[in-house]
Amino acid sequence: MSRHTAIVEWKRGENERFVDQKYSRAHLWRFDGGARVAASASPHIVPLPHSVAENVDPEEAFIAALSSCHMLFFLSFAARKGYVVDSYVDEAQGVMERNEEGRLAMTSVKLRPRITYQGTRPERSVEEELHHQAHEACFLANSVKTKVETQLPEE
Repeated sequence: MSRHTAIVEWKRGENERFVDQKYSRAHLWRFDGGARVAASASPHIVPLPHSVAENVDPEEAFIAALSSCHMLFFLSFAARKGYVVDSYVDEAQGVMERNEEGRLAMTSVKLRPRITYQGTRPERSVEEELHHQAHEACFLANSVKTKVETQLPEE
């Protein structure tokens, strides 16, 4: 077992009443290694100027975390098979909509990795199997109800 922490900090602005819902949703995420991430509610959820479009929102972080977890397992499995990965870029996308219970939820995340290799590129079926193994191993994908799938680029 391991424990992981994040510190999330928010403070009401000096001239914000709060009860009128007109307060900034900007906040800070701090992690144990010292990383600090400016965060906010999504402008899709909380209109500007009460959100900060430039900051990371929880929905983006959710998608990025799933993508990152998958990628890290994929890289490990590819290395074990002897494939040398030069780059891995995933333009992951999530869909937020009403789920079966009628609640707003991230109902699906599509990982769309583009991978370049040094030397031999695996056959598509081998690459698909590596992604399947990564998906099965990704503890974040195993932790959510969201459908998480990988879409490889057309060749």
